[in-house]
Amino acid sequence: MKFPSIKTCTLAAVVVVLFSIRIATAQTAGPELAAEWKTVEDIFGFPGTQLPGGVVRFNLPRKDLHVTLAGTEIKPGLALSAWAAFHHVGDKDAMIMGDLVLTEDEVAPVVKAFQDGGVEITAIHNHLIGESPKIIYIHIGGHGDPVKMAHTIKQAVGLTKTPLPQSGAAKETGADFGFDIAVVEKIMGRQGNVSGGVLHFSAPRAERLTEEGMDTPPSMGAGTVINFQPTGNGRAAIAGDFAMTGKEVGPVMKLLHDNGVQAVALHSHALDDVPRLFYMHFWANDDALRLAKALRSALDQTNSAK
Repeated sequence: MKFPSIKTCTLAAVVVVLFSIRIATAQTAGPELAAEWKTVEDIFGFPGTQLPGGVVRFNLPRKDLHVTLAGTEIKPGLALSAWAAFHHVGDKDAMIMGDLVLTEDEVAPVVKAFQDGGVEITAIHNHLIGESPKIIYIHIGGHGDPVKMAHTIKQAVGLTKTPLPQSGAAKETGADFGFDIAVVEKIMGRQGNVSGGVLHFSAPRAERLTEEGMDTPPSMGAGTVINFQPTGNGRAAIAGDFAMTGKEVGPVMKLLHDNGVQAVALHSHALDDVPRLFYMHFWANDDALRLAKALRSALDQTNSAK
């Protein structure tokens, strides 16, 4: 048997390494995707976050609001995060989904701006109970010219006091959370990420999702979101929402209730999604590890990706 020379093996190894680096660079940098959304980014005035599935998301946290609930001041990352996500579905045709965080007096003018601009209102509801001031959430959807829809969203946001984000935010470690993030991650069975003083977990649905017959990447917002905000002495305030099919609602709600987690809202976020998903928002302020165990048990009742 004739073996390849060391020189040939070395050259082949170098080619493999260079090819792997090229693939990794393309996956992380995504220059084509960045160029694709450049016009939309220019409209918003700040760069979007590139997510799996060819999705770009523009985050608009309500850092101008000072909202309290049961003596806890709500950080924007816990329950005041507005956003708009875009996904191409054809030539000059994009799907959008999003969620705006509004004060009561901002609702009417924002709804009118969306209606005038051809962006669908898919839900108007609460995500919390007993907060002060009262906050209303408007979910949006639709598809069409991404530039036109971006202009409409930007105009609607301009009718509120939402501050536009600044790019280049520093990465946070969460070292002063008062509870062990690694232990919470182990309980949750997935890695979280820290931003704005809040620990975030995302669990996309495992099945294929569509809206108006179009494939919907989970990163468009169709999944469970769980947030932990430290409140001292190993405790955390939790908020977010479970994405569930109808048959999953009862088991998840009972499990949360039995573990001291309050379900504060149950509603849809879209108008024509398949499977039909319902979103259960929740609230508690208790020992972080105890809450993590309850949330993990509830998450295991859903068909979420592992």
